[in-house]
Amino acid sequence: MSNTYTQIHIHFVFAVKYRLALIDKKWQEELYKYITGIIQNNNHKLLIINGVADHVHLLIGMRPTQSISDLMKDTKQFSSKWINDNKKTKSRFEWQEGYGAFSIGTSDIDRVAKYISNQEEHHKTTTFKNEYLRLLQDFSIEYEEKYILKNQNNLMV
Repeated sequence: MSNTYTQIHIHFVFAVKYRLALIDKKWQEELYKYITGIIQNNNHKLLIINGVADHVHLLIGMRPTQSISDLMKDTKQFSSKWINDNKKTKSRFEWQEGYGAFSIGTSDIDRVAKYISNQEEHHKTTTFKNEYLRLLQDFSIEYEEKYILKNQNNLMV
């Protein structure tokens, strides 16, 4: 085969360290634009980005030229640097270690995009912890609770 053809869609979820509600609505849109630039500069296609004060969801059309872990490293590293350099928070901003990455079939793109676009409404009735654990369960991902969603005292919440 002379050409490479791919269609890879990934739903990413990552949280502010200790799930602190630090992403302020005043600069949230700027952050999303900055993250969009990071994704595009890595030659991927951002389909939608949204979240609430303590976490972010992305739906990306990925090219197979970069690993998921390298993309997430760049996204989190450069976006936290942007937040800190621009003094968007009173204290040092950090993303929580790790992330969720869930493969999405073509037939589910619209459903997942709608889910991401409705984050504010969705989180009126459910916590991020419940949302994240449900995603892990829906994708049959084995996990140990002691390693996810820790608070400032290093306790699972």
